[in-house]
Amino acid sequence: MLQTLRSAWKTPDLRKKLLFTLLMLFIFRLGSYVPVPGLSEAAVSEFLGGFGGGMQGLLNNFSGGALERASIFAMGISPYINSSIIMQLLTVAIPALERMSKEGEEGKKKIASITRYVTVILGFIQAVGLYFGMASALEGGNNPMNFIVITLTLTAGTAFLMWLGEQITEKGVGNGISMLIFAGIVSQAGAMIQSLRAMLFSSGTIEFSSIMTLIAILAISVISIAFVVLMNDAERRIPVQYAKRVVGRKMYGGQSTHIPLKISMAGVIPIIFAISIMSFPQTINMFINGQAMPESPFWAAILSVFQQTHPVYIVLYFLLILFFTYFYTAIQFNPIEIANNMKKNGGFVPGIRPGKPTSDYIARILSKITLFGAFFLAIVAIFPILLAFVPNLAGVSLGGTSLLIVVGVALETVKQIESQLLTRQYKGFLE
Repeated sequence: MLQTLRSAWKTPDLRKKLLFTLLMLFIFRLGSYVPVPGLSEAAVSEFLGGFGGGMQGLLNNFSGGALERASIFAMGISPYINSSIIMQLLTVAIPALERMSKEGEEGKKKIASITRYVTVILGFIQAVGLYFGMASALEGGNNPMNFIVITLTLTAGTAFLMWLGEQITEKGVGNGISMLIFAGIVSQAGAMIQSLRAMLFSSGTIEFSSIMTLIAILAISVISIAFVVLMNDAERRIPVQYAKRVVGRKMYGGQSTHIPLKISMAGVIPIIFAISIMSFPQTINMFINGQAMPESPFWAAILSVFQQTHPVYIVLYFLLILFFTYFYTAIQFNPIEIANNMKKNGGFVPGIRPGKPTSDYIARILSKITLFGAFFLAIVAIFPILLAFVPNLAGVSLGGTSLLIVVGVALETVKQIESQLLTRQYKGFLE
């Protein structure tokens, strides 16, 4: 990775792309400290602290701590993520959008434009929810001017982040939206280091137990990262053979290839969906009561089940990740379509008849590796929650969702840089 970055820095046009990306990320971090007029930073931080983790913690993590600082980027890029997920689901469900997605570059531009409008709408709805949910943090009280300024500022901040992400994708290195999330998560590393330092010097002197705990944390982090890297690139390859065909005086086909099925095909989407559902009762309570636990004993008992450390929460969270992994994989990959395309082009899996037997064979393999990938996602997601039961580890461990995103974005960005270096170094393309 370091060698790839050094080589990219020595290439003039890639160096410009890297510098442009760093400039955009610097603007993102700078905006994370610009306060929203009319919101008290101390009150917002205290308010969010009552809800612990859940979706509020994930949103704050993605925004690089901008939410707890009540900055203009408080909502981060999450409305765009939700908009993209909605558009992906609608593209499968609505025939008009499906046809549009198959129209090539023009169709993708139309869908991207619709996604932007949906992002602004969702951003405004989320800004209104935050305004009424954090009424205790309003400095000038609840009045029309405060409502207009705060909601429009938060919405404009999300729209600007969306523009920054598109600029990085077009003129920089890597996927812009992913890079913004990556920068937000990495920026929280300082707080984790401070937690480690506070744990190490908790009693004024460095004790042997604290040193052993620190070593255990570092070992777990390294093993987790290595495991995520391994699983992120793991794939099951289905061999495919193409029959030879004679067209005119030329012979086509005859080559062997494979269909790569990634074990973690759904990525981090199932975890985000599961967190959204599990944090739904707390979110509704935040909008209605504006506090962590309401006065009603019945509603308080229900909310206590949805606390991250509750056994019922852990089990439901685990099962939801399994379900959404299968659901999102089914949307992303269609064995019947793959089998039909292979049949049209004279391709077949050795030992398997073309058509329905091939689609059934691919579906069986996909089901097996999806189960393995689903358990991998679920274990990575609940592992930090289980670490919270270990003394001195609360607030120190790296979240499973954050770990998946950081490792995935880093690997994809390096791969993109390597491909661009390969294109520039291969003289056959340039001469």
